[in-house]
Amino acid sequence: MELRYLVAFVAVAEELHFGRAARRLRMAQPPLSQTIRKLGRELGVRLFERSTRWVRLTSVDDTFLEPARRVLEDVDVATRAARSAGASEYGQVVIGLAGCRVMRCCPSWPGRSRSPIRGLDLVMREHKHANRALERVANGTLELGFVRMPVSRPGLRTRVVGNDHLVCALPKHHRLAGKEEIDLQDLTHESFVSLPANVGSTLRDVMIRTCDQVGFTPRVVPEAPDSNTVLALVSAGTGVTLTSKSVERALPGVLPVSYPGSHSLPMGNGGLVDMRVGSAHSGSRYGS
Repeated sequence: MELRYLVAFVAVAEELHFGRAARRLRMAQPPLSQTIRKLGRELGVRLFERSTRWVRLTSVDDTFLEPARRVLEDVDVATRAARSAGASEYGQVVIGLAGCRVMRCCPSWPGRSRSPIRGLDLVMREHKHANRALERVANGTLELGFVRMPVSRPGLRTRVVGNDHLVCALPKHHRLAGKEEIDLQDLTHESFVSLPANVGSTLRDVMIRTCDQVGFTPRVVPEAPDSNTVLALVSAGTGVTLTSKSVERALPGVLPVSYPGSHSLPMGNGGLVDMRVGSAHSGSRYGS
């Protein structure tokens, strides 16, 4: 297997968009699509599902994506080690971002990909759900992670670094879409689109709790694998959802509408999960 196949796969898996992945890799889209097809044939699996509106991973998901990332990270560290010429430190600090809108609540994040320490790089890794990022912080494969609060996982310290607000996302032609504010009870008989119940989505939990408080349990049909697909389904008129206000310009055809009592969603440092209590950073990506 050629290393460039893994580079192409990871780029598409992280962007979930062939055009953006091609621009990131500074190549044309047709050769990128061809590389992904070759990799799929070599592995004997289908790596991505595609429509005209979205791209998503098949069941390959973390079973191939995480090992592929580790291979590329190890190659990068090995390259740095060879080029370090006696530098005292080299390697990467890997940071997890859970949910596609989390970084919008952390505008002061320094440098995005540059570390103030020579020889160390900051590497951002997006995770679909908070639980996966928290799991990786706990097992040492992430140094820290940004997720929506609350976080109740033992052994992790957290602090809030920003706030987002909950809104109702409606299709552009929905009967309530022209209003500045709606009563959530008007959505009692609507279909809701959300992430699966078994992935530990903070946003889904907040949505169900909020609807329960006004007297109904949302009927979630269908479930979607990630936030981008949730919004694509809302845009297509499949249903409505409660989500963060930061989706405001995320997708044409999705209109965010406030409702009485809409509240803030703290984002942390797990809104930041900052490290495992009583343990140091994993040494697997560092040299000295």
